Amino acid sequence: MDKIEISRANPAQADVLTALMHASSAYQGEYASILDGYAVTPEYIERNPTFTAMTGDELLGFYALLTEPPELDILFVADDAQGLGIGARLITHMLAEAREREIKSVRVVSHPPASPFYIRMGARRTGTIPPNPPKVRWERPELRFDVPTC
Repeated sequence: MDKIEISRANPAQADVLTALMHASSAYQGEYASILDGYAVTPEYIERNPTFTAMTGDELLGFYALLTEPPELDILFVADDAQGLGIGARLITHMLAEAREREIKSVRVVSHPPASPFYIRMGARRTGTIPPNPPKVRWERPELRFDVPTC
């Protein structure tokens, strides 16, 4: 695989980010309803620090960090790029970005199958978010990353 670069997303990439998100096999079946009608918009990218992991012109993954209050709002890795360390690189980048913004901790409301990944990356479980039907019919783990100071 070519060199992977993480850089700030461009609002013109909104459709490609939305397509990667909707293609995720993690959000098929019982979890599909949470993404129903959801799109990453150019305005969202302009308002929130959003970063892509690319190799050449291929999108491997992306994340968005809300800053007020601090929360990892979105993190997706393309199905065919999973297991290559892309998610770990995105988390490392997100923590560095949070540190630069003097953010002390970042909340994550996790997709249930993704919580073990976040815990392996250093997040700690802080609670459970109850279902919110009709879109979210399941409990979601609430986690928090403490942002290293150096």
